[in-house]
Amino acid sequence: MKDRLYLFDTTLRDGAQTFGVDFTLADKLAIARMLTDLGIDYIEGGYPGANPLDTELFSQDRGIGATFTAFGMTRRPGRSVSNDPGMAMLLDAHADAVCFVAKSWDYHVGVALETTLEENLASIRDTVQAAVARGREVLIDCEHFFDGYKANPGYALACAKTAYQEGARWVVLCDTNGGTLPDEVERIVSEVVREVPGERLGIHAHNDTEHGVANSLAAVRAGVRQIQGTLNGLGERCGNANLTSLIPTLKLKPALAEKFEIGVSDDALGRLSEVSRKLDEILNRAPNRHAPYVGASAFVTKAGIHASAILKDPATYEHVRPETVGNARKVLVSDQGGRSNVLAELARVGIEVEKNEPRLGTLIELMKEREARGYAYESAQASFEMLARRTLGSVPNFVDVQKFDVTVEHRINAVGERITATVAVVKVKVGDDEPLISAAEGDGPVHALDLALRKDLGRYQEYIQGLSLTDYRVRILNGGTEAVTRVLIDSRDETGATWTTVGVSPNIIEASFQALMDSIVYKLIRAGAPA
Repeated sequence: MKDRLYLFDTTLRDGAQTFGVDFTLADKLAIARMLTDLGIDYIEGGYPGANPLDTELFSQDRGIGATFTAFGMTRRPGRSVSNDPGMAMLLDAHADAVCFVAKSWDYHVGVALETTLEENLASIRDTVQAAVARGREVLIDCEHFFDGYKANPGYALACAKTAYQEGARWVVLCDTNGGTLPDEVERIVSEVVREVPGERLGIHAHNDTEHGVANSLAAVRAGVRQIQGTLNGLGERCGNANLTSLIPTLKLKPALAEKFEIGVSDDALGRLSEVSRKLDEILNRAPNRHAPYVGASAFVTKAGIHASAILKDPATYEHVRPETVGNARKVLVSDQGGRSNVLAELARVGIEVEKNEPRLGTLIELMKEREARGYAYESAQASFEMLARRTLGSVPNFVDVQKFDVTVEHRINAVGERITATVAVVKVKVGDDEPLISAAEGDGPVHALDLALRKDLGRYQEYIQGLSLTDYRVRILNGGTEAVTRVLIDSRDETGATWTTVGVSPNIIEASFQALMDSIVYKLIRAGAPA
């Protein structure tokens, strides 16, 4: 029999403390549904009473299958449960469980709460009793537990034991400052389980030493059976233990998978990369390409000798199969890669070519020459595909951009405000049709040019309706007045597919135009647009 591990997600509460992250009510509901579909056991929604958004979230029926959990504080020192408005809000919240945060470091009890150690224990005891009496599943987050245990093990343990003895379903040991190391976590938890059963213990690790995941696994080895974390490692400062790393590790590593089971099915695991990307889309931020398991670079190979081995057997350079987490294997093409890299990438995008094809050598030399000028095909594989198709065969001349013009005007408007207006005008020819002229105003020159290019492509317009620019990155490759600029553009279509294109020129608008046109042509080919 395997031991059951329970996953507790605090993306909506602790993750909301990430710098630059502000969830709307619709965001929280959408993420909660994603987490439920993934198989997460507990979803911590927020702090009812702390702000209008969370108060509204806990006042309605959300239709969420997981145990939806409210978060708040134990009763305040010097007050009774019945005379504490915060407690009343938590006990009345429309939630399946309540997680109360309690101080367990004697230093914090005196400095932050300004109360006695005995009163803090009484607060824990009274809070758990009141919530249990209301029929709630109770969790106690022992804040700063590991620092507290190292300073005063007897008192930190007393906080945990009080919560357990009064009926808390889970006593969660928190590494709030994120400074505890894995060997310390394993040793301390091993001592705690002598007093509180491991099946009633959880771990809440922060990532300030990059050990959030390692500390969580160390705690599991020592006996805890609940893991708290966030999607994509969101959280204040350096973030929380990353569930998108923990989940596949628990599912795919034999040392853990043979001992433990979690509520995430194999099918759900296969959607993990999609879940990670959807969260970033909600947050309107670029995904971390180097994130373990789910990042775009997690299964990328660049060196030629590695690529050759992967073509023979992927296990030579992959610790798990990428498709198990919904990711994909990629072999990069760059001036450091050889023929094996190029052949592997061509096969991946569906371009059939013989190993002794003369044009293959031409493509490799052309690619190396262009990368020496600043093109980065390892980061822009859609542009590589366009280059390969043009070199090895042909790319339909869908659209001929005969002229484009971008104007930036700095002026005072009718109400006396100083503004900057940007307008782009493009003239395109589609087949034998009459030239089309489109104009658009944008937030900047690239935005305006993008809008104008995609405004009217005649008979191809229907194929690009779902195309959008999602990220734009610029790098100056050398200094001086004749600096060369590299532009990378990320695009997405209505199916959720994403790709990156590149342009290089001393003129930033020209470099942007190259990348934008590659993206449009790539989309037309993907959509099967007729020549």
